[in-house]
Amino acid sequence: MMKSFWDWYERTYTLNLSIALGLFLLQIVHLIWLFGAVVWTNAFGAPLFELTGIWQTIIVFVDYTEIPALLSVSLIYIHELRSGWRPKTALYLGLLLVQLLHMFWITDEFVLDVFIASGHGTVLPAWLAWVAILIDYLEVPVIFDATRRLMVALKEKKGLAGVKDALKEDE
Repeated sequence: MMKSFWDWYERTYTLNLSIALGLFLLQIVHLIWLFGAVVWTNAFGAPLFELTGIWQTIIVFVDYTEIPALLSVSLIYIHELRSGWRPKTALYLGLLLVQLLHMFWITDEFVLDVFIASGHGTVLPAWLAWVAILIDYLEVPVIFDATRRLMVALKEKKGLAGVKDALKEDE
């Protein structure tokens, strides 16, 4: 069964990479929010911007896409490691796995409680919020690498024709 999955994944690699990167690029919105609403507020006393209404709903939706993004991008590196050990690939996979740990260990709610509400309602130390923020930004090098991988895959598969071929093979 696993062999069938990885065979399918290999045949549709460009499509899978495109979907994974699309989900992962949404996380840039979250990182901008984190900087403008949380880090900036802590550094200068007022946020660069405040999200309300539909914009707040959008940022919450984007935050929830982090789980499928991390899982789909992790498959890229797991797939590559199946063919042999590469330290850089293992490093990127490690950065992603730290993200999963972070999501279940320290949430954005905790970070907001510490920085915005002056720590009320939490027993964890404030420095832990900075660790959580740093962990969130560990996505950035992986986003760049996944983008590079997609560019290479599109070039090798003759651009978007490779994605179309993958879609046809999946039918």
